Amino acid sequence: MIDDELKAILACPACKGDLLFEETRIICPACRKAYPIRDGIPVMLIAEAADWSPSPPGPAGGPGAG
Repeated sequence: MIDDELKAILACPACKGDLLFEETRIICPACRKAYPIRDGIPVMLIAEAADWSPSPPGPAGGPGAG
């Protein structure tokens, strides 16, 4: 896992936005890029980023609907 100190200083290299940290990737919701983490090392290269889109909301009629 990535050290909290490193998390505090990392920003998206494409848009300088805030990041979301997962076990195998780092996500920038602002520009919708996912950067891989390989062998515990974040690969923060724009060329290595994959497109990312947020999960769709739950089904209509679920909790809180209506």
